[in-house]
Amino acid sequence: MSPLKNDSDARPPPVNATDIAAATVLQTLAALHVNPDVGLTHAQVETQRMEHGYNEVAETKGHPALRFLRKFWGISAWMLELIMILSAVLGNYTDLAVVGLLLVVNAVLSFTQEQRAAGVVKALQKRLQVNTRVLRDSKWQVITARELVPGDIIRVRSGDIIPADVKLLTGAMSLDQSALTGESKETDKAPGEVLSSGSIVRRGEGNGVVILTGAQTYFGRTTELVQQAHPKLHIEAVVTKIVRWLFVIVGVLLGVVLTLSLIRGVPLLEMIPLLLVLLMSAVPVALPVMFTVSMAFGSKELAQRGVLVTRLSAAEDAATMDVLCVDKTGTITMNQLAVTGVTPLKRSTEADVLIAGALASQESNQDPIDLAFLAAAKTHHAFDGIAVGTTVSFAPFDAKTRRTEAVIEQNGQRVRVMKGAVRTIAEACGLLPLEIETLDARVSESAAKGFRTLAVARGAEDGVPVLIGLVELYDPPRPDARQLISTLNELGVQVKMLTGDALPVALQIGEGVGLTQIRRVADLKAASSQTGAGDDLFGGADGFAEVYPEDKYIVVKHLQAAGHVTGMTGDGVNDAPALRQAEVGIAVSTATDVAKSAASVVLTEAGLINIVTLVEQGRTIYQRILTWIINKISRTILKAAFVAIAFVVTGKFVVSAFAMLLLVFLTDFAKVSLSTDNVKPSKSPETWNIGGFICVSVVLGIAMVAETLFLLWVCWARFDLASNNDTLYTFSFLMLLYFAIFSVVSARERSWFWASLPSKTFMSALIADAIVGTVLTFVGIKGLAPLPGWQMLSIFGYALFSCLILNDTLKVAMIRWRVPNAASRQPAIVPAAPKGGI
Repeated sequence: MSPLKNDSDARPPPVNATDIAAATVLQTLAALHVNPDVGLTHAQVETQRMEHGYNEVAETKGHPALRFLRKFWGISAWMLELIMILSAVLGNYTDLAVVGLLLVVNAVLSFTQEQRAAGVVKALQKRLQVNTRVLRDSKWQVITARELVPGDIIRVRSGDIIPADVKLLTGAMSLDQSALTGESKETDKAPGEVLSSGSIVRRGEGNGVVILTGAQTYFGRTTELVQQAHPKLHIEAVVTKIVRWLFVIVGVLLGVVLTLSLIRGVPLLEMIPLLLVLLMSAVPVALPVMFTVSMAFGSKELAQRGVLVTRLSAAEDAATMDVLCVDKTGTITMNQLAVTGVTPLKRSTEADVLIAGALASQESNQDPIDLAFLAAAKTHHAFDGIAVGTTVSFAPFDAKTRRTEAVIEQNGQRVRVMKGAVRTIAEACGLLPLEIETLDARVSESAAKGFRTLAVARGAEDGVPVLIGLVELYDPPRPDARQLISTLNELGVQVKMLTGDALPVALQIGEGVGLTQIRRVADLKAASSQTGAGDDLFGGADGFAEVYPEDKYIVVKHLQAAGHVTGMTGDGVNDAPALRQAEVGIAVSTATDVAKSAASVVLTEAGLINIVTLVEQGRTIYQRILTWIINKISRTILKAAFVAIAFVVTGKFVVSAFAMLLLVFLTDFAKVSLSTDNVKPSKSPETWNIGGFICVSVVLGIAMVAETLFLLWVCWARFDLASNNDTLYTFSFLMLLYFAIFSVVSARERSWFWASLPSKTFMSALIADAIVGTVLTFVGIKGLAPLPGWQMLSIFGYALFSCLILNDTLKVAMIRWRVPNAASRQPAIVPAAPKGGI
C-alpha cells in the first residue's frame, strides 16, 4: 500500500501547479493528492473538473453571422450582385428586389445545409476521440481523453497518443515528438520525466500521472485524432475541368450573341444582365453544397452502420478501390485466441509453462495473446498455492524481438520469463540448430491444423533462460468471413490476407475462407527484385504470410505501382505508414490511436461486414455525383445554346434575365436533393475517367437544344410569341423548366428511367419545382405573362415525351456504345436516408 495514503507526515511538502513539471514523483503525487495504487475517487474527479474543466482546447470558430456573410462572396454571388447593380442603373427596381431576394435565399439555403452537414461531421469527430486507460477507485477503465483531469493515473503503451501532459511513474519508453517539435529523432523517457501531450509512444509502456490538461498543457492543446485536413477530391478536379470547358463553350456562344447584338443596335445595358445570367449557368452554383451534403450524408449513413470516416473524401476513395489487404487477426478471424494445447519440456509441468507464460503477460495491455495465457492459467488453477511475486520489469511484444519478457521477484529471488516465436525463444535459450529444426517440425505439424505455436522460457535474471514448453493457440475464422470475401470479390474488390503467422497456418486459415494462393511475402519481394515481375506476383496472390508490419507498406507500394487503388486495414503503430500510403486506410476496431489518426476510415466493429458497407456507400455517393455532372453539362449546353441560337434566328432574347435567374435558382438547388436519391451502386470499382459519360452528356444537351428550338419554331405563330415578349418569356421559361425536371429524372438512371424510383425527398423537390414555376406564371409576375392552360399542358407533355422517351432511348443507346459496362454495374438499390437525415 502506498505510504501517501495513510502517513500524511511522510508526504513531501506540496508544490505549486506551475512547478509541478519540475517536481519529484513524490512531490507531484502529494500536490495532486492521489495514491498511484488507487487513483482518484469519483468525488476528486468532479472537484478537479470544476477547477480545470475538460481535457480539451476550446475550438475557435468564426461568428455564425460572419460565416453567413461569406455566402455573399464568390463567383455566383458576384454575378447576382452585378445584376442587381445593373438593374438599379436601368431602373428595373422589381428585378432588383427579386434578384436581391434570390441572393438572400441562396445564401440562407447554402448556410443552412452546410451547418447541418457540419453538425454531422462534428458528431463523427466526437465518436473518433482518443481513448485512454485510467485507474479510478482502484479499477482500471477506458475513458475518452476528454474526461481526464489532473491527478488521474493512466497507462500508456506502444501506439498510444499521450492524451495530456503526464509525469511517468513506472516503466520506460521512447516517444516520437515530431508532430510537436519537428524533430524526427525519438526521445527516451524514464520515471520522473514528463510526457508531453500529443507525443506518440513508439516503444515501451508504463504508468503515469496527469499533471496538466487542455489549454494548460505545454503545447496549449490536446492533440485531436480527427485531422481538420481538406484534401482535394478527385471529383473536384474533374468538375473543375468540366466547368472550365463549359465556360469556354458558353463564352463563345455569348461572344456571338454580343457581336450580333451590337450589329443590330441592341442597347448594351439591356443585354448585359441576360449575358451574365447565361454565363452564370456555367457556374456550379449548388456544387459546394451538393458535395458537402453528399459526403456528410454518406458519412452519417456509414456511421449508423459502424464505419466512421476521419475525412469526408474517404467514401469517394472507397468507390474506386479494387484491392483490399486485410489483417487476418480480428478481421478474418475472431481475434479471440485460446490456449488449445500445452507441451511441457525439460521436466516442466503444464502448470509451470502456463505460470511462466502468464507472468510474461500484462492484463492491462488487453493484448489477445496475453489474455489467452492469463485465462488459461486461471482456468487450470495454475497459481493455486503459489506466490505470484512482484513484477520488476516488463518488456512488451515488439515486432523486432518477437517476444514479451518480464523479470519477476519471487521469495527474494529474481527470475526472467519470456514467451514468443518458437525460433526466437529457442535461439535465446541457446539451443543447437538440430534442436531448433526438431521444434520447427512440431510447429509445422500444429500449423497444418491451423494452430499457432509459441515457446515459453524461464531462467535466472542474468543467466541463459531454459525452454520449458510449447503452447498452441487458435483463433477461429469469423463465421461470415468466407461469405463477405465472396461478396467483395463479386463487387470487383480483390481481398488479400496479411498475417505474421507462418505459411502453413496462413494456408489453413486462408483455405477456410476461400483464399488459396497464399505466399510468403519474403519470396514475393525476392522475386520482384530478381525478375521485375513483382507487381504481377503481388497482384496474383490471395494473401501474404510471415508479414512484418513494415512489409505492409511495401505491399501497398507494389500494388499501387501495378495500377491498383488499394485499401489496407491495420491496428498497430507500425501499420501507420501503410494506412497513410493506401488510398483507403482502414483502422480496425481495436486499432491504436496512431493507426486511427493515419487512417481515413475507422471501424467500430470487427470483421469485414462494415468494409462491404463502405464500398457500397462509396459507389452510391459516386453515382449521385455522376448524375449531377451529366445533368449539369447537358443543361448548361441547353440553356446557353438555346438562347444564343434563338437570338441569331429571331433577333430577340427569348427569355428574360429575371426568368433565367429564377430558372437557375429553382433547378440548381433542387438538385441538392440528389444527395438523398435512391441509387444503384455498381458491381465493379468506379473510375473518374468519365469521358464516355461526358460524351453522352454533350449529345443529350445538343438533342435538347434541337428539341426546344423545334418547339419554339412550331409555337412561334400558333402561340403568338412574336408579338408579345412577356408571353415569349413565359413560354421559354416553362419549356426550360420542364426540360430540366424531366432530364434529371432520365439522367439519374444509367439504364431506362423507370428502372428505379427516385427517393421521396428528390421527387418532392422536383414536384415543388414544377408547381412553383407553373404557379408563378399563373400569377403573372413582371416579365412572365400567364399562358392558357392547354398551352402549358402542351409544353409539359412535349418536354415529358422528349426527355423520357426520345432522349432516354438516346441515352441508353449512347451508354451501351460509349460506356458498355455502365448498365451492368447496378445490382441493388441503395435506399435514401431515414427520416431525420440531413
